[in-house]
Amino acid sequence: MSALTRRSFLSGTASGLLARTSSACAESRSANLTLPFLWGAATAGYQTEGNSTNADIWLLERMAGTVFKERSGRADDFYTRYHQDIVLLASLGLNSFRFSVEWSRIEPEPGVISHEAIAHYRDMLRVCHEHNLIPCVTYSHFACPLWFSARGGWEAPDAADHFLRYCELASRSFGDLIGTAAVFNEPDLHKLILHGSPLSDRKKEIMLAQAAKSCHSPVFGYYLSGDAQCIEAAMISAYLRAYDVIKSGPGLYPLGLTLAMTDDQAVGDPLMRDRKRTEIYDAWLHACREKGDFIGVQVYTRSLTGPNGTVAPPADSRFTTMGWEFYPECVEGACRYAASVSQRPVIVTENGIATDDDTERQDYIRRAVESLNRAIADGIDIRGYYHWSFLDSFEWASGYKPRMGLVAVNRETEERTAKQSAFLLGNMRPDRFVSWKL
Repeated sequence: MSALTRRSFLSGTASGLLARTSSACAESRSANLTLPFLWGAATAGYQTEGNSTNADIWLLERMAGTVFKERSGRADDFYTRYHQDIVLLASLGLNSFRFSVEWSRIEPEPGVISHEAIAHYRDMLRVCHEHNLIPCVTYSHFACPLWFSARGGWEAPDAADHFLRYCELASRSFGDLIGTAAVFNEPDLHKLILHGSPLSDRKKEIMLAQAAKSCHSPVFGYYLSGDAQCIEAAMISAYLRAYDVIKSGPGLYPLGLTLAMTDDQAVGDPLMRDRKRTEIYDAWLHACREKGDFIGVQVYTRSLTGPNGTVAPPADSRFTTMGWEFYPECVEGACRYAASVSQRPVIVTENGIATDDDTERQDYIRRAVESLNRAIADGIDIRGYYHWSFLDSFEWASGYKPRMGLVAVNRETEERTAKQSAFLLGNMRPDRFVSWKL
C-alpha cells in the first residue's frame, strides 16, 4: 500500500478504527472490530455507472420486444462522477456508502482482466476513506458479464468456478480497502417474484431467446430466468465457497449476503405465510448461518398471506410508484425473521420508497427508522441501515420513472440536487458503535 493510500485509509474515526483493528489481527485471520452503527445510502454499479457495455443486461435492453422500458445508457454517469458524488454523500451526515463493483468491467472477457477497472474501484474506495465513509461493497449485484450469461449463466456447470476466480481477483485487488461486503445481492429475488406471479413470462422468454441467438449460444442466462431451484443450489454452493475465498484475501471485514424480503404477515392461519418464508428465504438464511458475519435485509413493503395465498392490501392503502403498498413499518418484521433463522447480526442493506413527492419519502424514512428502533429495543441485533437509493437511477425493467433517490439527477445535464429527505436521514444518524467478532 502506498503512503498516500495508507494515509487515506487511516484518516477519519470510523475508517481508522477499521484499519487499526483489522490490521493488528491480520496474521491470525480473526479480529474484533469496532465500527459505528452503519448509516448510509446504497447504489449499484449497473444502475448508476453508465455505459456498462460488457454486461448481459446491456444486450437485453437492446433486444426487440425487450421487457426493459428504457435503456440504461449513461445512467447517472457515476463512473466518471464518483468523486464528487462520494463527497456529496459524505456531506449529508452519513457514515457509509454501499455500492457494487462490476464483474463485467473487471473481467470483460473470460480471463481478460481490466487493470483500469481495478484501479478505478481502488480509487473509489480510497475516496470513501478520505471522506470518512465506510465502504460496503457488493461483489455481484444482478448484472453479470455478457460472456458469462452467454454460456448459460448460473445454470452452466462451470459457473461457480468463474465466479470464484472473479471474487479472488477482486478481493486480492482491493480487499484491503473494503469496510463491509456482501457476496450476492438478493439471490432469492427470482423465487420471490415467481411466488407472486408463477406463470411464465412469454415476453421475457422471447427476449432471452433473441439474446441467445445473437450470442450464438443455445441458452442465455439471466438472474430472473431458468430453473429457480437449480440456480439457487448452484449459487448457495458458490456463496459458501466465495466466503472462504474472500476471507483468505487481504483485509478483514464483515462479509455476508443480502436478501430480497417483504414483511410477511399472516391473515388468519399462518401456514401459507410460513410456507412462503421457508421456500423463498430459508435456504439462504441457513447458508448465512453456516458462513456469514451478517445477513442483509432488503425490504420495502409488506405481504399479506391468508389460507388461500396472497391477500390484497386494505382498500384504503396508498401505493408507491412501483405499485407497492406504502408500509414503512416493514423493517421490523423482516429483520425479526431474518435474525431468528440466520442467527446472525442484521444490516438493513436496502429500504426506501419510489415516489415523486419527497415529503412522502420523509414520512417513509421517519416511520421506517421508528420500526428499526423498535426491533433494536426488543433485542434484535441490527448493526446498520442503508437507504435505497443514494441517487435517482435506472430501476431495471422499470427504467428511470421510479424515483427512489435521496438525490435527484437531471437526466439531461446529470446535475445533482440533494432532496430534503437526504438531510433528514443524515440528521437521524445514531451516535453509537458496534463490536464485531470475525
